[in-house]
Amino acid sequence: MSKESTYIWKLGMFVALGLLLFIATIYFIGKQQNLFGDTFEMESKFKNVSGLEVGNNVRFSGINVGTIEEIHLVNDSTVVVKMVIEGEVQKFIKSDAKATIGSEGLMGDKVLTIIPGTHSNKIIENGATITSIEAIEMDDLMKSVKKSVDNAGVITTELATFSHNMNHGDGALSKLVTDKKVATSLEKTMKNIQSASKGLDENMEAAKENFLLRGYFRRKEKEAKEDSIQKAKAMKEDLPKEEKKNKK
Repeated sequence: MSKESTYIWKLGMFVALGLLLFIATIYFIGKQQNLFGDTFEMESKFKNVSGLEVGNNVRFSGINVGTIEEIHLVNDSTVVVKMVIEGEVQKFIKSDAKATIGSEGLMGDKVLTIIPGTHSNKIIENGATITSIEAIEMDDLMKSVKKSVDNAGVITTELATFSHNMNHGDGALSKLVTDKKVATSLEKTMKNIQSASKGLDENMEAAKENFLLRGYFRRKEKEAKEDSIQKAKAMKEDLPKEEKKNKK
C-alpha cells in the first residue's frame, strides 16, 4: 500500500470517528434538552429562583423528566420559570402539582422539583402554570442556626454561673444545698414541728375528755351540726328556684 493510500485511509477513519462523535454528542445533548420525542411545556412563578439556570434538570418523583427552558423577570418580585417536560410523564402530573427549587447535594447545581398533586384528578395541560413553594435560602438557614447556637451559648453561660454561685455563693439557697449543718438543722426543725403537731393533737383529745371543758366542746359540736342543717335546708329551698329559672 502506497503512502498516499495509507494517508487517505487514516484521514477517512479520523473523519468517520469525528462524525460519529459529533452525532453522539448531538444525540445526548438533544436527549438532555428534550429535543427529541414528545414533550409539553409548563411554567411556575417564584419570588426568588435561588440561582436556578436555563438547562438545569426538572425532577418528578426523584427522576429527571425535563429541563429548564427559560427564566425571565416579570417584575421586581416575580420570576417566571418555563420547563420542557417529557410527554410520557404528563399523565402523572395533576393540575394541583407544585414546584420547588432545591440543590443536588449541599453545594450542587440547582434543580426544580415537581411535587405531585393529591386533591385533583385533572391532568396538567400543555402550557399550564403550577403553584410554587419558595425554598429556604441557605443564608436564612445559616442565620437560624447561628441564632440557635448563640442562644445555646447564653444558656450554657447562665447554667455555669448558677452552678458556680450554688457551689461558692453565700446565699440562703446555696447554704441550704451545700452546707450540711444547715441541712441537718432544717431536718431537726421539721422533726420538732411534727412532734409539736402530734403533741397538740394529743392535748386537744385530752381536753375533750376533761369534764371542765367537755361542755365547751359539746356545744361547739352542736353548733356545727345546726349550721350544717341550716345550710342543707337553704340548698333545698334554692333548688326549686333554680329549676324555675332554667325552665324560663
